[in-house]
Amino acid sequence: MSYVPSLAVRRSVAPLLVLIALAGAVTEGTATAPEATPETTPAPRQCHASDAVAILASPRSPTPGGPLRLLAVAEQLADATLVVLDPAGNRLGATADRRGGPPFWWSIAVTTNSPGTYRALLDSGQEAVACQDVSVSVASPPGRGVSAAAWPVTRDWSRATENLFSAWVERLFDAPLDEQPSWRSLHEVTRQPERNLLHDHLGLGEDDEHGLRLVPDCADLPYFLRAYFAWKLGLPFGFSECSRGTGGQPPRCTSWHSNLEPPPPGSDGDGVARIQRFFDRRLAWVAQSGAGRTPAEDERTDLYPTRLSADTLRPGTVYADPYGHTLVIVRRVPQTPSAAGLLLAVDAQPDQTVARRRYWRGNFLFALDPSLGSAGFKRFRPVVRDGGLLRPLLNREISAHPDYGDYSLEQYERGVDGFYDRVDAVLSPEPQEPLRAFHETLDALDEQVRARVRSVANGEEYTATHGATIPMPDGAAIFETTGPWEDFATPARDLRLLIALDVVRRFPAEVIRRPERFAMPAGKSAAAVRAELEELLVTESASRRFEYTRIDGSIQTLTLRDVLARADALEMGYNPNDCVEIRWGAPPGSDEASTCRRRAPADQRARMERYRPWFHERRRPPR
Repeated sequence: MSYVPSLAVRRSVAPLLVLIALAGAVTEGTATAPEATPETTPAPRQCHASDAVAILASPRSPTPGGPLRLLAVAEQLADATLVVLDPAGNRLGATADRRGGPPFWWSIAVTTNSPGTYRALLDSGQEAVACQDVSVSVASPPGRGVSAAAWPVTRDWSRATENLFSAWVERLFDAPLDEQPSWRSLHEVTRQPERNLLHDHLGLGEDDEHGLRLVPDCADLPYFLRAYFAWKLGLPFGFSECSRGTGGQPPRCTSWHSNLEPPPPGSDGDGVARIQRFFDRRLAWVAQSGAGRTPAEDERTDLYPTRLSADTLRPGTVYADPYGHTLVIVRRVPQTPSAAGLLLAVDAQPDQTVARRRYWRGNFLFALDPSLGSAGFKRFRPVVRDGGLLRPLLNREISAHPDYGDYSLEQYERGVDGFYDRVDAVLSPEPQEPLRAFHETLDALDEQVRARVRSVANGEEYTATHGATIPMPDGAAIFETTGPWEDFATPARDLRLLIALDVVRRFPAEVIRRPERFAMPAGKSAAAVRAELEELLVTESASRRFEYTRIDGSIQTLTLRDVLARADALEMGYNPNDCVEIRWGAPPGSDEASTCRRRAPADQRARMERYRPWFHERRRPPR
């Protein structure tokens, strides 16, 4: 099958949203008039664009008495205040709450009070660094015109729009660091105007209770986020048909599609109906996990590998693991004297839940195996207009592009340990105190175990409701299939958990392997610190407790130490046809196991025994 470019499109002008150009950064939050903002802001006679800041206004056509959300992004700007002035020049709102970085961003939401020209400006305290006028009118918003495409292209990807995308993603999934937020579907997030800076941006009611439904799985999630943002802003979007990789060969992509192609049959209707059909019957049908694992040197791909730096590990960057799971970075937290740097990401599960997770070696798996393709951190390949056509940039074009320049094979040059060492150095440039670092590793394992509680409970709820035995696929298909098994079985998640348990057990030895990465306590050798960490593993894992609900409705309390001790049993705990007690490795004959009333069929258990070496050896078989 040939690699087919998208259909032609005529260039158009007049962007649909307010945008000032640059490669800026964004931070999340909606704030109005914090105490730190100045009482007055000099309003420049004329608004001017900036090479350092991008400003976005939403909705596309604000009306009197309605919401006006503003987002400003910059990559290097220090403290500043995002100010909104009404048509009379009075301050309607302001925020000095800078978020993210890079890009850094400011966001604010106000209610307009009358028709006229409102002004958004980013004030450094000495001057307005960037300024943009926003027209608020009672007139009906202009349409995008008739188009045979899913949506027309009216602007281009650039450093500025990439920064806006990063800021939008970060704001969308914001939550305190000590929380583990999760949502039953992606549209549960996009329907919240306090999170979604593009909520009802097009004025179609597209994000209300009966608006767009977004239910991606893990492979779809990066594509859904990118397509949603591109649709709202009239940006080009492309996606490929790719294999999953079979017979020892990595995934490869063949045909390429774009938002300019005719929608699927049955897409007549308003803009929301057309885009719903695009997501459900085109994007969700085509996007799959192989697209994230294509070889790093390949150019016929949707994602390209990036260098590892604070600038590239930004919200919107995708992480593809070697076994088919994908995550999207939503926040990077810099290292402080009291805490290591953090990288937070979201993923979707086959049961449609979306949850935020922290980066760590137990959750972001990496391997160097040509048959699996290339795992790692990747960014969406820019789609550009070229002579009336849409096409994705080639690797050499990305390398030479002034707005990108980050195509790199760095992730694959130092081996598996070298990959993790490099990411750790980016997130935490300074040596870490070993006890604190180990506590944070245990925190990450704790989060992963609690996420499994939800996954197993979802399977139990389905089985209790439907009653029928869920069919089990054969061989490697247990990791990638469709239907209830994909939704409620946990082989891939349990394999990641088993690897995570190994990472925790091996952590004390890291102070011997990499003593330069740790700030050793005065007077203590690396060997002494290792012994201290091994003792901490015993005591701390025993003190961390969680609960699950048994078949009879009673509550069972376990500890992380129990999970570590049950690793062998968890190699056989992924089948939703087994009772919840078995899935948590309850010892045979124990009081915990006494409430078990359901087992998987004998033929399924026999196959699980044959597949057990995959889990015991912590490897996923090739398809």
